Amino acid sequence: MSENLPINRDEAFELVKKYNSEQSDLNHYLESEAVMRELAEHLGENADYWGMLGLLHDIDWGLTKENVKEHLTKAPQILKDAGFDDKFIEIIVSHGYGFDCAGLIDKKRSEKIEHALACSETITGLIHSYALMRDSRVSDMEVSGLKKKFKDKKFAAGVDRDVVLECENLGLSLEEFMGIAISGIRKIADSVGLR
Repeated sequence: MSENLPINRDEAFELVKKYNSEQSDLNHYLESEAVMRELAEHLGENADYWGMLGLLHDIDWGLTKENVKEHLTKAPQILKDAGFDDKFIEIIVSHGYGFDCAGLIDKKRSEKIEHALACSETITGLIHSYALMRDSRVSDMEVSGLKKKFKDKKFAAGVDRDVVLECENLGLSLEEFMGIAISGIRKIADSVGLR
């Protein structure tokens, strides 16, 4: 698989901001990037490539959130125009598999990198919500506390626990994955309104 990226990280973030203006959305993309980078480093994968997937995974959300069934219908063209190859675009679209958007409800993820993107972008919602509950602190967040919140289905109810558990397809336990994800977000806490 070619892991060449047609644009650099700053250009990618500018592209994201062209289509997405809400700070909460931008925080999610930055956190997804951070978790993917951390995960790639842990697994010995290409951190720039994985980080780019995290940063760009919801590129068309700002255009489609009013009609979520359209989510991921505009992303392929935006990414193609920016020079990304079909494989990169396919991985981006795969995080929507199983959801009622872009005709993806019956599709299943099969590749390691697809599971990585799906579980990474999903766990950010849990960590961010838990940090806000803790006076925006992620600096001293512990896996044990996050795991309690994971088990409480009413907490951050929109976070699909089954997708988070796809970390097991990467050979990681839930606890290991949570540790990696917290560590990734901790590194960028300032830029997403956490501390």
